[in-house]
Amino acid sequence: MAAAQSFDAIIIGAGQAGPPLAGRLTAAGQSVAVIERKLVGGTCVNYGCIPTKTLVASAHAAHLARRGADFGVRTGEIVVDMAQVKARKDAIMLADRHGVEDWLGGMDGATLIRGHARFVDPHTVDVDGELLRGDRIFLNVGGRAVVPDFPGLDGIDYLTNVGILDLDELPEHLVIVGGSYIALEFAQMYRRFGSRVTVIEKGPRLTSREDEDVSDAIAEILRGVDITVVLNATGIRFTKHDNGFEVTPRDGAEPIWGTHLLLAVGRTPNTDDLGLENAGVDTDSRGYIVVDDLLRTTAEHIWAMGDCNGKGAFTHTSYNDFEIVAANLLDDDPRRVSDRVTSYALYIDPPLGRAGMTVDQVRKSGRKALVGQRPMKRVGRAVEKGETEGFMKVVVDAESKQILGAAILGVGGDEVIHCIIDVMTAKLPYTAISRTMHIHPTVSELVPTILQELKPLE
Repeated sequence: MAAAQSFDAIIIGAGQAGPPLAGRLTAAGQSVAVIERKLVGGTCVNYGCIPTKTLVASAHAAHLARRGADFGVRTGEIVVDMAQVKARKDAIMLADRHGVEDWLGGMDGATLIRGHARFVDPHTVDVDGELLRGDRIFLNVGGRAVVPDFPGLDGIDYLTNVGILDLDELPEHLVIVGGSYIALEFAQMYRRFGSRVTVIEKGPRLTSREDEDVSDAIAEILRGVDITVVLNATGIRFTKHDNGFEVTPRDGAEPIWGTHLLLAVGRTPNTDDLGLENAGVDTDSRGYIVVDDLLRTTAEHIWAMGDCNGKGAFTHTSYNDFEIVAANLLDDDPRRVSDRVTSYALYIDPPLGRAGMTVDQVRKSGRKALVGQRPMKRVGRAVEKGETEGFMKVVVDAESKQILGAAILGVGGDEVIHCIIDVMTAKLPYTAISRTMHIHPTVSELVPTILQELKPLE
């Protein structure tokens, strides 16, 4: 075998953290190999944020068109052209992917290598027979959908978050197994496109990481548009039929017939085929790479960023991982994972914006706290837009006056939540925003109002 080609750094995976890190390292004069076995851009560009939110936008347009009469706008028959919807999604996604490819291709000092990397030793990887050696190695390998071993599933054609993006026709009845973010976004999306939709969740409620009132409100939003929600599905099994399939949620339950099946029950990291044991890189019981607060693995010259490290399964956490690694290595800026505020959004309509702890988590912590809440039907901007579903909720430490968490389920919730995130990150008391003058009429103007109406958490 030929001698290994040497680089200052090797980046395995070209998702959200890999390419920008390559940019910073090459700008510092280092030689970098970026290895990608499939699609540049990773989950976000190819199977996640970019394509799914493009589809959400098309579904929202169909929804608004059907509601035109509510605003005094009369329209004719609303027809969703799924082939055109898919073509729009593909065009936006491909433009984004090609943009990242062009960026890497034109990056002085960077070499993009296509293939699957496996560690041979702590500093050497084999990429389909070619050996590469790196002084430092950065893992950005992402994750993939979990496929449970449900009885009868092996005889059923099913989709994951990847395969469903290839649909260019409307499912007659889309059955979705799973009750969290991917599942619910596709559920509402396809209902708005015109499919019959059933969501099956093994637990007692949807979005189990949220407070119960948030979960209940989300279920009410979905049921309000005739999405069937089946909970406590503790014995899911499948039976194939010529015209589709049947799924039985639990013993004694009536089977549910469907034409298309989406599995959205969780994600698992792509760490099982990297030869990590040859590099001295440890993983936990779920396969996530063990990292410290600076994202360094158990091998001191190897770092892990993005979905594979278990520190967050979002594009923004992956990109922030890059920023933390770059700041520590190149800027003498001691940034840490523990410095960031947990934040994410659920892109149903209306969206859920989340930051920090839930009220339930605060209650279980035993600390004294204050809570404020307001329904969206009392938010002028929501009333004007005709979108009054949901509510806003903020929880505050009664002693330090710092905001502990917030949930904004309502129009603009994914944007408004940043008012909270910024104050939490600055570690300022809630009065820093409760006394701020916000613009009227906006949804954000109600954040100070809520913080002026706090009551003890019972």
